[in-house]
Amino acid sequence: MSIIETIADVDNGFLSRRELTCNFAGLGGKLKSLEAADMVTKEFKLDGKVVIPMRLRTHVGKSLITGTFYVYDDEGLAKKHINPTIFSRLEKTKAKIAEAEAAAKEAISEEAQAEDGEVKADAETTEAKEEEKSE
Repeated sequence: MSIIETIADVDNGFLSRRELTCNFAGLGGKLKSLEAADMVTKEFKLDGKVVIPMRLRTHVGKSLITGTFYVYDDEGLAKKHINPTIFSRLEKTKAKIAEAEAAAKEAISEEAQAEDGEVKADAETTEAKEEEKSE
């Protein structure tokens, strides 16, 4: 059972796009637009296409989100049809995510180096203690 329920799947030939409306059960307040777009891309096997989250609407009193997505074959056509503000917001969000991932990797590497330093220090103190015992 999938948490994505398709409400409407319309092929808009006039604007050369596919318009998907889906419900996400149990994700109220937890789902971000790029995560939702990734989930839709995987669910409907839309690799290589441009999936743009247009609207995520939460329902009062329910943990349900209704999302509207536009699927284009060509990014240039999408940029002609959709407000540039939406693309700039998506780019800013992608940049923030990349920055956060880089910071997390850096923190992990620093933590690993600190642990290596502690292990080396522990080994040195153990060797020093053994030398004192042997004398």
